[in-house]
Parts: sequence; structure tokens; C-alpha cells
Amino acid sequence: MAISRQKFRELVFQLLFSDDFAKSDERDLLYFFMRQFFIPRKTVLEARKTVLEIEKGRDGIDKLISEMSTEYALERIPKVERNILRLGIYELMQGKIPPKVAITEAMRLSRKYASPESASFINAILDKIYHACKFREEQAAT
Repeated sequence: MAISRQKFRELVFQLLFSDDFAKSDERDLLYFFMRQFFIPRKTVLEARKTVLEIEKGRDGIDKLISEMSTEYALERIPKVERNILRLGIYELMQGKIPPKVAITEAMRLSRKYASPESASFINAILDKIYHACKFREEQAAT
């Protein structure tokens, strides 16, 4: 049974969020999420692979968040929003989906798991990153 991209994104977010608290046993996580979402092992393993890719680039992603968040230091951003931003930035950088979809999906996650107000914060940070990257690409092309 395949799941939607939205549900897959939520799964990735929840795995990221759980890793931010403590590293759990891989097998326990696998079975927990399989039971929680009623999804096959393959889907959880694919989501875990995405989380590992995000974790590999975490230093650069966190640096971007710090640079774009002029009001809050990275450590002051709540873990929910921080991990939504990490996922959103990863999706922006991958270029597999349109940037506006990545930003909208991050806002949707923040409304669901954080607060409606946090969606504005998420939007502002991701929009800044999108425009900064777009500007760099345009500069490189000329």
C-alpha cells in the first residue's frame, strides 16, 4: 500500500523530530511507525533514508536557518519548527518538487504540528532561502 507524498512527508518529519530528542533503536522505530501509520516496512525504510540524507546536510541546513532567522537564534526556535524548516530546506535544495510546493507543505506541517502563527515564520524563512538561492543561480548564469 503506497502512501501519499503528504503522509510520507509527515513520516519523515516525525522521524526527524524523534531523532532530535534521542536516538532510538532502529528496529523499535521501524515497528512503531509501521504500526502507527499502517504502512509497509519499505516505506519506513525509505523515509529513514531521507532522514539520514537530511542529517548528513544538517550543519549546512542549520547554518542557513541561522543566517535567515534574524530574530531568533537556532537554539531558540522550537524543535517542531526547526525540524519542519530542515525538511523544507532539504526539499527546496533537492529540486524534486516546485519550491512553492515545498514551502506550502512546510507551512501545512507547522499548522498541524505547531501553531498557525508558526506557519508565517516558516514561510518567511523558507521564502528568504528560496529567493537567496534563486539570486545566486541567476548570478552564476550571467
